[in-house]
Amino acid sequence: MAEAPLLDVRDLEVQFKTQDGIVQAVNKVNFSVNRGETLGIVGESGSGKSVTSLAVMRLIPSPPGKIAGGQIIFDGEDLVDFSESEMRKIRGNRIAMIFQDPMTSLNPVLRIGRQMTEALQLHLNMTPKQARNRAIELLGMVGIPSPDKRLDDYPHQFSGGMRQRVMIAMGLSCNPELLIADEPTTALDVTIQAQILELMNRLKNETGTAVIFITHDLGVVAGMADRVIVMYAGRVVEHASTHELYNNPRMPYTMGLLDSIPRLDEGKGERLTPIRGLPPDLLNLKDACPFAPRCDFVQDVCHTQRPPLRSVGTNHQAACLFDITYEERQTAAARKAAEEQAALEQTLETAIAEEAR
Repeated sequence: MAEAPLLDVRDLEVQFKTQDGIVQAVNKVNFSVNRGETLGIVGESGSGKSVTSLAVMRLIPSPPGKIAGGQIIFDGEDLVDFSESEMRKIRGNRIAMIFQDPMTSLNPVLRIGRQMTEALQLHLNMTPKQARNRAIELLGMVGIPSPDKRLDDYPHQFSGGMRQRVMIAMGLSCNPELLIADEPTTALDVTIQAQILELMNRLKNETGTAVIFITHDLGVVAGMADRVIVMYAGRVVEHASTHELYNNPRMPYTMGLLDSIPRLDEGKGERLTPIRGLPPDLLNLKDACPFAPRCDFVQDVCHTQRPPLRSVGTNHQAACLFDITYEERQTAAARKAAEEQAALEQTLETAIAEEAR
């Protein structure tokens, strides 16, 4: 009998009430995370990634937001039904979160040691001395030199990469069963980013903690995740193992994300292919494919029918009405780019001719 997943999100809906109407930020989202597994969640800004993670932590600001439907089953219990006092026993203890910007997540007027020992004393009932020793151990674990001395420093005395290491140490301090990392490398340069990713991989393997890794960059998640879900307009539009997703993407949006990543096997001077257009307005979503205005394969039916998340292979689902291959998408995108370039050149020629007159 298969073991039940550690986290099972079912038909999750999150809404925000605004002056202009109701924003459906997360719409019928389903996914699960097994013990010791890393799940990647990718998508553009506004796709619903961070809101989904905040919903799991029950940190949706209310008002204006609310969990409008669905279940968040964690270790057999629905967190949606938990009171705030019950959730405080879960947060930081069994489920921890690393936020995007460590500078705004750390209290600037409290020493790092005070911020790290608080959760240890609260959740693990450690004495102040035990908590301090554990904090020193954690800082050393994440590669901060002289951890016994740095524990008495303030956040502004750390670099961006070191602050992120502190956040990782705080997240792992109570040995959580699930760690949610919400774009933990966004504000870091490429070298520090690689160090942070390597550190998280190593610590995950050492502790056995399950991880939800949220990012807008498919290149980052490639070496981190066992499975990946792609989100767009508050919905899951593709779900597969990491290997399957990168080798056989089936949703045009996923293909667009892959094409926007620099590749080592591309020739010098090769241009990246961006996804044209803008993400949809979540206030005015129609009963249609939300990606249709930006898709190179759009047909009339795409404007009148919303594609369901359907099986397109073994443990592979995609929300597209058509069976499109990555090669077909690349050909169509290249043709579209050539047409746009030709139109631009024609416009320039016309402008020069008019100027010459």
